[in-house]
Amino acid sequence: MANLKEIRNRISSVGSTMQITSAMKMVSAAKLKKAQDAITAMRPYSEKLTELLQNLSATLDSDTGSKYSDQREVKKVLVVAITSNRGLAGAFNSNVVKEAKQLAAQTYAGKQVDFMTLGKKGNDILKKSGTIYQNNNGIFDDLSFEATADIAEKLMELFANGSYDKIIIVYNHFKNAATQLVMKEQFLPILPPETSETSTSSADYIFEPSKEAIVEGLIPKSLKTQLFKALRDSVASEHGARMTAMHKATDNATELRDALKLQYNKARQAAITNEILEIVGGAEALAG
Repeated sequence: MANLKEIRNRISSVGSTMQITSAMKMVSAAKLKKAQDAITAMRPYSEKLTELLQNLSATLDSDTGSKYSDQREVKKVLVVAITSNRGLAGAFNSNVVKEAKQLAAQTYAGKQVDFMTLGKKGNDILKKSGTIYQNNNGIFDDLSFEATADIAEKLMELFANGSYDKIIIVYNHFKNAATQLVMKEQFLPILPPETSETSTSSADYIFEPSKEAIVEGLIPKSLKTQLFKALRDSVASEHGARMTAMHKATDNATELRDALKLQYNKARQAAITNEILEIVGGAEALAG
């Protein structure tokens, strides 16, 4: 009977876990819809703004180019790792951390590589294996363009004053609820546009007040938008990853509960059979 009690306790424990994982799945599903709509609406604007900026920057003379386009020898690199403040999202955080470590250990081996972490989970891991320049967990408490702009301006300042020669953003790109792709984007210096033989991007524009003034005005806005898009992508990916992880956890708990119930029924049947045998044996002994 002690064994039966232990199995009953395990069934109860698994049932409680199922309730938690199922509730977390529904919460993430509700949040995912809003986050997905936000990033889907923002992507076309962000991509077009980046394309316009690159095309305009490519037409500037090298001596009049922006300070944010300065291609210099890479000695110091800042990796901006965007994770989340909470776990229970499968490999969502570990994939970003793994990519950030790979950049430091392989891609930029021999260089000074520091990390800026946006999210508690990434900071908890990366601070053990590298230098954390800055950590900002509160950005996800109330994600807004204004808060993102402050971080982007700090990154632009770090590049412009020579503190870092290259700044890379690592984050999860939202593809769908079940798929998130780890992306690494060069934030600074600004990359020139990709040219090809079939490219038809050259167009006759009239610039007012001037091409240089327009580019200088677009660059800060484009960089802030790029970082904001990465953060929104990460938020949508987090909810999708957590919803998928909790769905799998609920399914696994259901299978475990069913297996425990079968085990309990077998043990209970065996116990009843033993009791019947004992009663029959006792009756036969008295009759003899």
